[in-house]
Amino acid sequence: MDKFRMIFQFLQSNQESFMNGICGIMALASAQMYSAFDFNCPCLPGYNVAYSMGILLTPPLVLFLLGLVMNNNISMLAEEWKRPAGRRAKDPAVLRYMFCSMAQRALIAPVVWVAVTLLDGKCFLCAFCTAVPVATLGNGSLVPGLPAAELARLLARVPCPEIYDGNWLLAREVAVRYLRCISQALGWSFVLLTTLLAFLVRSVRPCFTQAAFLKSKYWSHYIDIERKLFDETCTEHAKAFAKVCIQQFFEAMNHDLELGHTHGVLATATVPAAATAVEAAQSPPDRTEEEREKLRGITDQGTMNRLLTSWHKCKPPLRLGQEAPLMSNGWAGSEPRPPCREVATYFSKV
Repeated sequence: MDKFRMIFQFLQSNQESFMNGICGIMALASAQMYSAFDFNCPCLPGYNVAYSMGILLTPPLVLFLLGLVMNNNISMLAEEWKRPAGRRAKDPAVLRYMFCSMAQRALIAPVVWVAVTLLDGKCFLCAFCTAVPVATLGNGSLVPGLPAAELARLLARVPCPEIYDGNWLLAREVAVRYLRCISQALGWSFVLLTTLLAFLVRSVRPCFTQAAFLKSKYWSHYIDIERKLFDETCTEHAKAFAKVCIQQFFEAMNHDLELGHTHGVLATATVPAAATAVEAAQSPPDRTEEEREKLRGITDQGTMNRLLTSWHKCKPPLRLGQEAPLMSNGWAGSEPRPPCREVATYFSKV
């Protein structure tokens, strides 16, 4: 159990490396999924393109959404985007930086899927088999005598060797090699373009906007750390609150039991009062008071709910030791706004 706890703490402290590892695993999984996928082209005019485009685009979209869902920062981004401005303005540059960081990692698996699909060639062969230039690669003298529907029906069966019956018009192996050559050329071009784009985004862009990049990166890390610390503080408060509630419950039950047996206790009590006082003086300190100190004045459900609401609506300003003068409603500035005193009072005691 301790080993799992240590691994979990390591992953929490190295979240960026952990997310990079998850994205790499998803990329390998996408390639393995394609190799295990049984591609069955319908070999019908009008259906080949729809089936091929679905195979080419639907799994990458699913993998992209999974990459976003598995990123813990997606909820933080949504919370920061939708929260009221309050006493802390929202910076669109920070939100863009956070989304771009998540999107770059989430795009790895979809890019791998598209690249593997194009390099394999089956999907491209199924989609564009009806566009093969028969006049160039086959018996062009027979093309004018065929109706367009019949020609499309024959070419749509090129991906299916067991039912293709148009070798008299176009050799199937010629069409397959032609389309796979184009598909692999597109696949390697796609890999090259995505690699160059990733290089430009990760390496060249910060050089031209270094100041804005550093500010966005710093405040993105700040939002992440602030949220973690707030969760830890709430967990500590909830733990202390639960301890005090349980202790009060047991003390109340003990008091009720003592009231029910008061006469029996008085009849059998033989310990002198002085000895009782000495034992009380030698007893350990009351831990209930220590737990109450951890509550920092928030001792009921309604006050805690107002504090959490205030934290969402008006987070404290980012000015340490330079608090702006508060109005009677608890806000800095001249415009009347909702009160936020619970947050200021609570965190001044932390």
